[in-house]
Amino acid sequence: MTLDPLPRQAHDEEYEDLLSLWGDLESGLSILLARPLQVHDFSTKLRQFDRWMQDLVARDVDASLYLMFQLASTSTVGYSASHALVCGTLCHIMAREFRLPEHERNALVRAALTMNIGMTQLQDELAVQREPLNSTQQKAIAEHPRVSQALLEERDITDDLWLDLVGQHHANVPLRTPLDQLKAEDRLTRILGTIDRYAAMISPRKSRAGRSATDSVRALVGQEIDQRDEVGLMLVRTVGLCPPGTFVRLDNGETAIVLRRGDKPNLPLVASVLDAHGAHCSEPQMHPTALGKPRIQSALARTAVSVDMNHRTMVRLGLYAAQRAATLVTQGGAV
Repeated sequence: MTLDPLPRQAHDEEYEDLLSLWGDLESGLSILLARPLQVHDFSTKLRQFDRWMQDLVARDVDASLYLMFQLASTSTVGYSASHALVCGTLCHIMAREFRLPEHERNALVRAALTMNIGMTQLQDELAVQREPLNSTQQKAIAEHPRVSQALLEERDITDDLWLDLVGQHHANVPLRTPLDQLKAEDRLTRILGTIDRYAAMISPRKSRAGRSATDSVRALVGQEIDQRDEVGLMLVRTVGLCPPGTFVRLDNGETAIVLRRGDKPNLPLVASVLDAHGAHCSEPQMHPTALGKPRIQSALARTAVSVDMNHRTMVRLGLYAAQRAATLVTQGGAV
């Protein structure tokens, strides 16, 4: 994987605001999804949220991934909106990697943002419910793709591909046919379904803890990645086995958070936040795992780590390390 170039003007104040901007986007999307029938010009507002998300990702993909994975595990606005934003962001990144035409990219991302709009309240309730599903809930879950599609049509969404994706987003598209040989709605359904399942696995609920990102990928594509699974392969190559914003155990016993992706999916830049005895590090210790020791021993679920994070500091640390590495490469030095 080749890292995206850093923005030409990566000013400190931009990164100081990035976390709050993602939070504002999540909060605004939450209102839109919770009250779609009360929103004037729903279609225009949804497209505005999409453009806002694109602008934030364009500033720095690694910082965006860091904040996305943190939102997935710690969101305070409700599971449904958090899940929608994580899915929409990952679909946007995947669409770019697959070089999808603009109309396919737009349908995919907007379907990701709205696929559960017919059960927003129920999805939030289920995230904090410990009891098994009752028959009414099971029926609502089974019907929600059709209900979501109908609600979007009522809100004057006329993009047939977007609507079809929402209506069939739980359909199973077999791996045996390559993506480029599938018709558009099936190709995008396969991408959306993979992202939907992955995002659900990493997000904790009252009934279960979220899995680590690595375990989530392996649950999707197997311990030995199925080479026919183009979406799973691209997810690993693009996001990494241990994406920014996730926690890992190092072979020196320390607990670290991933700051930025590396040239290989399993060799990111990390920063230790807990020492080998579980005590908080006075200052985060950065480790480019591609250089050797320490190495990542295992991925950790967010619920397995008890530490308060200053995300602004972590995002800026990752940016500083990437800028320093880029400067050394430009000057011909070793990183």
